[in-house]
Amino acid sequence: MTLTHILPSLRASVPNPLGRDSWPEFTTTSIDDVTVAGVSLSCLAEWCSTPCVHTAAAVIPGTGGMPSPTETASVIVTRVIQLNTAADGAIDIWIDARLTGSPVVIGELRMIGRTSTASDARARIHQAGESVGALPVPELVSDLRVGDLLAIPCQGATRLREVDPARRHLADDDGESPWSAGMCGR
Repeated sequence: MTLTHILPSLRASVPNPLGRDSWPEFTTTSIDDVTVAGVSLSCLAEWCSTPCVHTAAAVIPGTGGMPSPTETASVIVTRVIQLNTAADGAIDIWIDARLTGSPVVIGELRMIGRTSTASDARARIHQAGESVGALPVPELVSDLRVGDLLAIPCQGATRLREVDPARRHLADDDGESPWSAGMCGR
C-alpha cells in the first residue's frame, strides 16, 4: 500500500506509483496520465479513439525498468461506457474493449485523463463483446465516471483486433504489419 492509497488527496500533487515490471519500457506517470516510451496514453486515446493499444519493449523484471532485448509489453487504453454500484459496494464498470484475449495485469489498471482524490473502491470490469465473467479489480478510484479512460498493461504484444470488438473480423493473413494501414494500428 502506498501513500496515495492511504491519503488519496496526495494524488493531486504526487503521481500514483506503478509496478514497473508490469509496464513497457520507459513508462512514467504524472498525476493524470501515463506515458510509455514518450507517448502520452491520454493523447493516444484522443488521436486514435478507444480502445487503442500501445506496444513497446517489456522490462527485465527486477532491473528497475531496463528494456528487454527480446520481450514486448502492451498497454490497452479503454473508455468507461457504463457504471453501476452493486449492493456489495463494488463498482461494476463496462468498458469498450475486450480483455480476454490478452494477458492483462488487472491489478495495475489505472484511470488516466483526470486527477481524482477520491478513495479507492473494489470494482469489477465488464468487457465489450461476448459475455464473459467480470474481472475483479482490488482498487480503483471510487468517483469513476462514464467517459473516463483506463490504462491496463499486458504481457506480450497485444493487437488492436484482439481488444476491439468492431475489428475482430479483420484477418492478418496478408502478412502486412498492423500499422501499415497508416491509422494508429487499425
